[in-house]
Amino acid sequence: MAVEPGAIHPVILCGGSGTRLWPLSRADYPKQLLRLIGDNTMLQDTAMRFARPGFAPPLLLCNESHRFILAEQMREIGTAPARIVLEPVGRNTAPAAAIAALMLTAQDSEALMLISPADHIIADPDGLTAAIRDAAPLAATGSLVTFGVTPDAPETGFGYIRRGAAIAGGPCHILDRFVEKPDKQRAKEYIASGDYLWNSGMFLFSTARYLEELERCRPDLLGACRAALAEADAEQDFLRLAKEPFAAMTGDSIDYAVMEDCGQAAVMPIDVGWSDVGSWRALWQVTARDADDNFIEGDVIALDCTSSYIRSDGPLIAALGLEDIAVVATRDAILVAPKDKAEAVKDVVAALSAAGRSEAEAPPRVVRPWGAFEGLRHGPGFQVKLLTVNPGAGISLQYHNRRAEHWVVVAGRARVTRGEETLELSTNQSTYIATGVHHRLENPGTEPLHVVEVQSGDYLGEDDIVRLEDRYGRS
Repeated sequence: MAVEPGAIHPVILCGGSGTRLWPLSRADYPKQLLRLIGDNTMLQDTAMRFARPGFAPPLLLCNESHRFILAEQMREIGTAPARIVLEPVGRNTAPAAAIAALMLTAQDSEALMLISPADHIIADPDGLTAAIRDAAPLAATGSLVTFGVTPDAPETGFGYIRRGAAIAGGPCHILDRFVEKPDKQRAKEYIASGDYLWNSGMFLFSTARYLEELERCRPDLLGACRAALAEADAEQDFLRLAKEPFAAMTGDSIDYAVMEDCGQAAVMPIDVGWSDVGSWRALWQVTARDADDNFIEGDVIALDCTSSYIRSDGPLIAALGLEDIAVVATRDAILVAPKDKAEAVKDVVAALSAAGRSEAEAPPRVVRPWGAFEGLRHGPGFQVKLLTVNPGAGISLQYHNRRAEHWVVVAGRARVTRGEETLELSTNQSTYIATGVHHRLENPGTEPLHVVEVQSGDYLGEDDIVRLEDRYGRS
């Protein structure tokens, strides 16, 4: 695709699990993929932020398991990414930026790239892009620029940046140092000094300059990234990095791998309504609230409640006399916590993971490239799911070693491969798939196909799928 000369290349980092926004955000469907504010997901809002003159199509880096969701969300907003790069494992931001820099340098040795997380809110996108353009001349002359948010409260959930003297001829400052999340007293001291900014996680620099600094500071990391890219596999619209070299490296953040040891590190102060939405309290702060300072969404009855975040994507919530409380319900889990304790939600997720609970990882509705499924009921030796297959789509040709399945069509038309047979089913018709029989479910129609699937067997995990043929390139 054509890119205008001198365009800034957005690199959107789509990793992260968003555990502090559980139960809405799960490892398999993290917060950047959710519609938390408005009609768009956080990822879509991030991509649209840079869909303007002076910016190239975005390069996306994501977890392999999220690739089809990302592609669909980009299609929904009419954005064609430059590429979607699949990371086999998470290794922090420095390797992700290195992969992007290597790819962009191959096209343009003087390219400027903007590193942006996919899961932040910016109330003033015009102000942000103006700040990026103002910082671009400094980045083009070899400085590595990060963006520091002007703080308005002594937050303990953010990292900080200490700025030094102003750089002549522009709005940027010398970057003095990065500071880890402080305690409350230290945060108050930072705010009072006027020298500290919140760390936004956004960076602007030339690809060649970043690679030069990485070669000096972390040649091992850069070498692993070169190998992972050289051995990458192109798959449809995706580029799958080689797992062995990428997984073997010791990852690091851009802050510590490069910025702290760089002689030309700069910080651009911004005041653009930024939030990393790192807790239910943070999300409550950026939402539109009622006269009692409550955010309420979904099937909720709230009486005598104040300053609370109450949201149901599942059952009815009846809330009485709550103050400063977050209540969040999905179809399979409910969280009740003081908003000030919301940072500790990740501990709940850790406890669920330790107990082997699926609620830590998978959302109630699991998106697949062919559609989605959601659990309706489960018990010893059985579970019931509702499958939704998009028009023209179909699951892989597969079989199971330890379970049988019964499919009942409740809406739409189905084409079923069962062993050597091909069946055409309509509403209220059904079929049985015995253990070990290869099968496929397809939607030949123009409307979504809805099928109730009853599984039975001594093991019902998703890893008991042996794929024989898959149009989406899954193994």
